Amino acid sequence: MSADRRTASCSCGGLTAECLGEPARIGACHCTQCQRRTGSVFGVAAYFSREQVTLSGDRKVHARSSDAGRRIENYFCPECGTTVAWDLELFPGLVAVAAGCFADPHLGAPQRAVWAKYKHDWVQFPDSIAQLETQPG
Repeated sequence: MSADRRTASCSCGGLTAECLGEPARIGACHCTQCQRRTGSVFGVAAYFSREQVTLSGDRKVHARSSDAGRRIENYFCPECGTTVAWDLELFPGLVAVAAGCFADPHLGAPQRAVWAKYKHDWVQFPDSIAQLETQPG
């Protein structure tokens, strides 16, 4: 990964997240809430420090609890419904940006995946990606 600036956007382009520098980490999540949020079987996020991310455009906020009971605020486009970014109680200094919203195949792979106990049986990650049954506190 090497880019000074990356832009993630929703499907219609109305909500963007401009990210400076490299993410602190990239992670995958198999939790039931991420499955519902994405409409897929897991979610992938690039985590940036709050100072690295600027959100622009109209957005709505959906606050919810994680599978561990921690607060998460999802920022999504009111026009197309795409969740672009979210804040997590677990990582107060970081902003998660949906990896797929970058539409960049060179962003990088997750270092770990959490909530593997909810992983769909057919999903297989390489051995280089640590699989954690839950999410560490």
